Amino acid sequence: MSRFIDPYTDFGFKKLFGEEANKDLLIDFLNTILPEKHQIDTLEFRQQEQLGPSASERRAVFDIYCENSKGEPFIVEMQKEDQEFFKDRSLFYTAYPVREQGQRGKIQVMGPDGKTREKVWDFELKAVYYIAILNFIYDEDDPDPVLIREVSLKDQFGKEFYDKMRMFYIQMPVFQLGESELKTRQDKWLYFLQHLPNLEHIPAMMREDVFQKAFHTSEVAAMSKKERDSYEYELNHYRTYWATIETAKKKAETAEKKAETAEKNAEAAEKKAKAEIARNLKKKGIDITLIAETTGLSLDEIKRLD
Repeated sequence: MSRFIDPYTDFGFKKLFGEEANKDLLIDFLNTILPEKHQIDTLEFRQQEQLGPSASERRAVFDIYCENSKGEPFIVEMQKEDQEFFKDRSLFYTAYPVREQGQRGKIQVMGPDGKTREKVWDFELKAVYYIAILNFIYDEDDPDPVLIREVSLKDQFGKEFYDKMRMFYIQMPVFQLGESELKTRQDKWLYFLQHLPNLEHIPAMMREDVFQKAFHTSEVAAMSKKERDSYEYELNHYRTYWATIETAKKKAETAEKKAETAEKNAEAAEKKAKAEIARNLKKKGIDITLIAETTGLSLDEIKRLD
């Protein structure tokens, strides 16, 4: 087993960023992704499972769900594999902390005259943030995909329409820096996440206290037996998952190649049959123009026939 945990497993990701004792790691990482005006000073973890207002509505289970000192919610997810409707899913998840801000029941507040009165909700919302760490490139059609895609609501002129919903998609395969090329704190965090399970030592470029703690937290030997058992179980499940994905891809590729070969063979057989028909018609003295119309072969192809 590797010296450090794999952060792409649910256990590894939540061990690193989802425990109360490691909130400082999550804050430090998120602040390398968020613009300056959205920086976090403190945060509190919230219930990861969110239910709809009725039993018939679907639930959402987040990897990490927290809020900053302003009460603004943050959803942080590690996504291992692309999904057909991944963008829809991320919007669906982001809608939960938006909707739950709606006023439920009557709220009594004290007025300036000392009297209690009912407060009417004016629909003012707090900002909501969704940060997805992707182990794949979701905009594959883009010839030059960006490392971090920041998404907000804009109008047809490209002007920001609403700045309280921010979505950040980190496409990890785009990150290609080596250890000696790390310059910014963001570089170091992304390198940490990308290479952690394959590292045997702490890189010289990552000697800051926050990374020392991150490496110590991620060290398998430092975990309790119960934690190691849970991690090993999940790691095996994770490897099985990827093995299944790879097997499915190989089978699909093999089936596609077989289909292509069968199609080529069928085309060759059809062309051979047409050539044989054309040859027989030509021997009977049929005009080659009529033979071309009948078989679909070109005049040059027919002329070359014995």
